[in-house]
Amino acid sequence: MIVESALQAESAVRRDIVPAGDYYMKVVKKGQTVRLLDLEGNQAADTLFYNANDPVERYSAIDTIREQGNVYLTAGTKILSDQGNEMLEIVADTCGRHDTLGGACATESNTVRYALDKKCMHACRDSWLLAVTENEKFGMSKRDITHNINFFMNVPITQEGGLTFEDGISGSGKYVELTAKMDVIVLVSNCPQLNNPCNAYNPTPIEVLVWDAAA
Repeated sequence: MIVESALQAESAVRRDIVPAGDYYMKVVKKGQTVRLLDLEGNQAADTLFYNANDPVERYSAIDTIREQGNVYLTAGTKILSDQGNEMLEIVADTCGRHDTLGGACATESNTVRYALDKKCMHACRDSWLLAVTENEKFGMSKRDITHNINFFMNVPITQEGGLTFEDGISGSGKYVELTAKMDVIVLVSNCPQLNNPCNAYNPTPIEVLVWDAAA
């Protein structure tokens, strides 16, 4: 569902450019709104959410899908934790839908899906592992890496119930906005994938903007 935002970029309290293959890991406070902006189009932003006050509580694909009755995420979707609590709500979306089944690329999956010589290519799980290692203040480790949301990524479900990775449906300037219902750690890997068409074989930067509730 396409819903545009009334928020203006110049009123954001924080703006960060995340290069392809890099990560973003910061706290978004309850009531704040965070926007993931696809700057050049067809990029994929592999994203994890955690309760900033207790990172043991984190985004649950199972609970989110069950409660909304839809495997795709879009405006109006409530992002639920593994404890059934509402973490965020998607309040604006100009892309239309986002994947929560396809998972994140890893060196191991690059090998299985593509070829042995793809194993050493950079992957989203590597970005997350680097993020938790470089941000010890959150007290997290590789054990906290779990199932993610792929914002902007196009992973259609086949009639047989399988998943396919297709050319993205996003475009330059498309965005998704979420309002935090609790203090959340937002951990994004801006996908560097070169082996499937999720980002048109051309990884590009994204921008992350944050607004206070008063905005």
